[in-house]
Amino acid sequence: MKLLPYRQKVIHVRWSGEGVWVPLGEFDLGVGFENHTSHPSVGDILFYPGGFSETELLIAYGSCCFASKMGQLAGNHFLTIVEGREHLRAMGVKTLWEGAQDVLFELA
Repeated sequence: MKLLPYRQKVIHVRWSGEGVWVPLGEFDLGVGFENHTSHPSVGDILFYPGGFSETELLIAYGSCCFASKMGQLAGNHFLTIVEGREHLRAMGVKTLWEGAQDVLFELA
């Protein structure tokens, strides 16, 4: 909650399929793995706390198997987009073809 509102850019994933991600570099939120998965559903948001790859957020908009150049990863499923989920595919395709897109996480 202390991080909200959170503004960032999403870019299209490289190895995970239909998803976008927010690279967070060496950011340390102070959490480990909890409720982690490699196969998020549409609208699921994962937090990867780092280790084999850099820290990141992943948002699935379609078929997704969370991975990096090092292989399959698992991230903490901590949030699910429910309202507006029908717009995620369009956002993902736009990110794929047009590049980085703005994203905002805030309380409604």
